[in-house]
Amino acid sequence: MPRHDHPAPALGALGLFTVLLGAALPLIDFFIVNVALPTIDHDLAAGPALLELVVAGYGLSYAVLLVLGGRLGDMAGRRRLFLTGMAAFGLTSLACGLAPDAWSLVGARVAQGAAAALMLPQVLATIQAATSGHRRARAMSLYGATAGLAMVAGQILGGALVAAAPLSSVFGESAGWRSVFLVNVPVAAVGLVLAARAVPETRSERPAPVDVPGTLLLAVSLVTLLAPLTEGRAAGWPLWTWVSLALFPFAAGAFYRVERRADRRGLIPLVPPSLLRLESLRRGLALVAPFSVGFGGFMFVIAVALQQGLELGPAASGLSMAPMAVAFFAASLAGPRLVRRYGSRVVTAGGLVQAAGVVVLALTVWRGWPDLGMAGLVPGMAVAGFGQGLQLPVLFRIVLSDVPPERAGVGGGVMTTTQQAALTLGVATLGSLFLALVPGSGMRDALIITLLVQLAAVALTTLLSLRLPRAVG
Repeated sequence: MPRHDHPAPALGALGLFTVLLGAALPLIDFFIVNVALPTIDHDLAAGPALLELVVAGYGLSYAVLLVLGGRLGDMAGRRRLFLTGMAAFGLTSLACGLAPDAWSLVGARVAQGAAAALMLPQVLATIQAATSGHRRARAMSLYGATAGLAMVAGQILGGALVAAAPLSSVFGESAGWRSVFLVNVPVAAVGLVLAARAVPETRSERPAPVDVPGTLLLAVSLVTLLAPLTEGRAAGWPLWTWVSLALFPFAAGAFYRVERRADRRGLIPLVPPSLLRLESLRRGLALVAPFSVGFGGFMFVIAVALQQGLELGPAASGLSMAPMAVAFFAASLAGPRLVRRYGSRVVTAGGLVQAAGVVVLALTVWRGWPDLGMAGLVPGMAVAGFGQGLQLPVLFRIVLSDVPPERAGVGGGVMTTTQQAALTLGVATLGSLFLALVPGSGMRDALIITLLVQLAAVALTTLLSLRLPRAVG
């Protein structure tokens, strides 16, 4: 009797490198503009509100479309969507780099976020579908390490590119900020070649159609929450921001009811409530959210404080993040071995270490401002980065550990949407708090207060980690 079974596609080392490159690019580009905002403002006369939109437009479109991107990958093939997203990311990065004015840049950033939302969910879904056992655990650890490093490396790379301005003969003074976008173009081209050769095609055996009502209500929910929080302070809190915030709970409630009704009828909603019944996913997401709020807010605030408060240049501001990146990487390498021995308690230990780093950083700012240099920041940055490196890769593994392969795209989309929405929320809330405090309290005290608020988020993450399943799959 003939056999009709086929071996599962395998993700080799080159394929894993390629999809991790695709995971790094969207996160790098969320943070890379932080150190470029002053030069964008100077060159394009953007003003505070448009500068916020340069950051928020990308983050909003990215967060809104991530779950849909995962669903489309399940349907049409994850490799195909990864290639499409990578190509679109390169083209929209080119549009950002060539933008003639601030509004053109905002539009290109929104399109760039949408391209990222097509590409990123395919990374986790491909890892889930094309690896197993120890190889999957290792790949998930590397994904977590890549995500964390990309967020820090974005500001380091951005500072270096703004300072180097390799395209100055073509673009003049605007070369620095343009290069932070144009650098993506050759990277995306290399990624396309590698993906075509090394990434296997996978798709769900039972792909579900697009959940149109769920997609629209999720978009409305995220926009009504994130848009007013990111734009409200810069715009002077006009009426639309309060109306939008008032609409958010109704939109979120309608989204939940529509998804629950579809789940009960045997359909496959955009975010199945039944998926949230997985203990590992539900409890893991409860930690990813406050962690990302604190991380996103910190990265934005520290970039502003170092450049405008300590008057460090873009390169020095970016390089101040290097101790955090190195320590994060070291902790990520040690993480898998520690997890095998101590399980999810590694996350708890990481929270305590990160809290110590934030306290050291706050004390350093209190004692050393305004004569604080890069060397003085090293201890706090390194300790905080090591703690973050113990947490994030393990959290990603926990969130997706029990998600079945046929729902890999949905599970990955839910996790990355939570992370991205929380990063954007962190920039909006902690960033707005910091900028609102500066006029009355001064840069030093505003930074210290913001660090203490972040410390509260770290404490919440640490306490919630005690509820995680002890064993990590």
